[in-house]
Amino acid sequence: MTPAEKYLDSIKGKKVAFVGMGVANTPCAEFLAKNGIETYACDMRDKEYIGTDVCRHLEELGVHFSLGEGYLDILPQMDIVFRSHGILPFQNKWIGECIKRGQTVTTEMEVFFKYCPSKIIAVTGSNGKTTTTTLISKMLNAQGYKVFLGGNIGKALMPALEEITENDIAVVELSSFQLLTMGNMVNKPDIAVVTNIECTHQDHHISLDEYVDAKRNLLIYQNESQRTVLNADCDYSIGNTVYHDMRYDVRGRLYQFSVKHPVENGAYMDDKGDIYFAQNGSKAFVMNKSDIVIPGVHNIENYCTAISAVWGMVDVDVIKRIAQTFGGVEHRIEFVREVDGVKYYNDSIATSPSRVISGLKAFGTKIIVLMGGSDKGNDMSEMVPYILKYVKLLVLNGATAEKIYDAVVSHPDYEKSGIIIKKTATMQEALDIARQDAVAGDIVSLCPACPAFDQFKTFEYRGREFKRLVNGF
Repeated sequence: MTPAEKYLDSIKGKKVAFVGMGVANTPCAEFLAKNGIETYACDMRDKEYIGTDVCRHLEELGVHFSLGEGYLDILPQMDIVFRSHGILPFQNKWIGECIKRGQTVTTEMEVFFKYCPSKIIAVTGSNGKTTTTTLISKMLNAQGYKVFLGGNIGKALMPALEEITENDIAVVELSSFQLLTMGNMVNKPDIAVVTNIECTHQDHHISLDEYVDAKRNLLIYQNESQRTVLNADCDYSIGNTVYHDMRYDVRGRLYQFSVKHPVENGAYMDDKGDIYFAQNGSKAFVMNKSDIVIPGVHNIENYCTAISAVWGMVDVDVIKRIAQTFGGVEHRIEFVREVDGVKYYNDSIATSPSRVISGLKAFGTKIIVLMGGSDKGNDMSEMVPYILKYVKLLVLNGATAEKIYDAVVSHPDYEKSGIIIKKTATMQEALDIARQDAVAGDIVSLCPACPAFDQFKTFEYRGREFKRLVNGF
C-alpha cells in the first residue's frame, strides 16, 4: 500500500471535518473527498470569501459545507477534526471539547509527518524560513532530486502522499502554530533547521516560552544520526530564564552557520566575504558573497543556513549556480520595476522589527519606505535607529501609523536625522505620496513592520496589490 492508501484505510468510514478552509485545508478536503471519505468543510466565512469556484468543485466531489455563525455546530458528529494551522488549540475552546468527546483533532502536517516515506528537511525560525526553505528546495532540485516543497510556504503536503516515495525529499517550512501540537515525531525530521529565535507572535501565543517550545519540537524527536542546523550568532535561550540554550536539545549531529566568525561544523563567511563549509577540522571554499544576487546580509545568512542543511547532498558548483541566478522569493525584498529612475521593491513579509532592520540595511543607502499595518504587539523601538539611519522619507499608514510615529519622534536622534515623516490612511495613498516625492535614483520599499490585517487578508494580498499599483504607473 502507498502511504496515502495506508492513511485512507485507517480513516475509512469516518466523518472528517476541516475547520478553516485556507491554503492547507482546502486541498486536503479535496484529497479525502475524491477518495471516498465523508468530508465536511467548516468556516465562519461565506463561499464568496473562500472562493465560489473552489466551493463548487468541492461540492461536486461530495464535500458538505457548514458556514457562517454556526459553522462549528456539526463538530459533535465528527470522528476526526482538522484544525487550520492558524487556529491555536489553547485559544479555541471547541478543540478541547472535541478532545473530551474522544474525537481526534489533528492537522494536515501532523498526518504528513506520520506517513511520509521520504527524507524530511524541516525549517522553522522567526525569520528567513521561506527563503531558506526555497533555497534548499532549489539546490536539491538542481542536483537531480525529486523534491516536494510545502508547509507554511503555502502548499499542503498531505495530498502528496499519493505520489511521494522513499527516494524523494520533502522540504517543509513550519511555523510555530504548526509545530505547537506536533509532538511524538519519532525520528523526524531527518534534518531540522531553526534559523533564529526572537520575540514575535506574542499576540497569538500565551507566552514567549510557548512560542520557543513550539520551535523546540522540531528537533527534540530526532535520533543521533540525524542533523540539526542552528544559528551560531543567535541566542536560543530567549524566553524564561529557566530555559537553556536550544543547542542542548540537539539529539543528533549539530551543524551551525555564521556570517560573523568561523564555526566548527557548518557554513560561515569570513571577513573577506568568502563562504566556507567546515567539517572535522577541514574547510571547503563554496563561493564569495558577491555570487549571491539577492541583496542583504540576511540573505547571506539564508545561504549559509541552506548550505549547512544540504551539504553532502548537493555539489558546490550547483550551490554557486543557484546563488548566481536565484532572484528571491515573492514579497521578500522583491524587485518590482523601475519607473522614471526610481526602483520599487516589495518587502511585504517584513512584519516584524527585525525583518525591517534587515530590509533597510540591504540597500546600504537612504531610501523611501512605506510602513504600517495591523498591530501584533511588537516593540517598535528596536528598529527606530535603523529607520533614522537608512530612511529619508517614511510614509506611515494603517492602524499602527501613530504607534510607529511616536516611536520614531521620541528617539533622541530624531531631530538631527533629517528624516521626513508623512501619514495617511491606506497603503495606496502612501504609495501615491512616495511616487510624488521620489526622484531619479531613489529606492521605494514597502517595508510595513506589521501584519496586513487592517487592510488586507494577508501580507501576500498586500504585496500583490502593491505590485499591481506599481505596475500600473
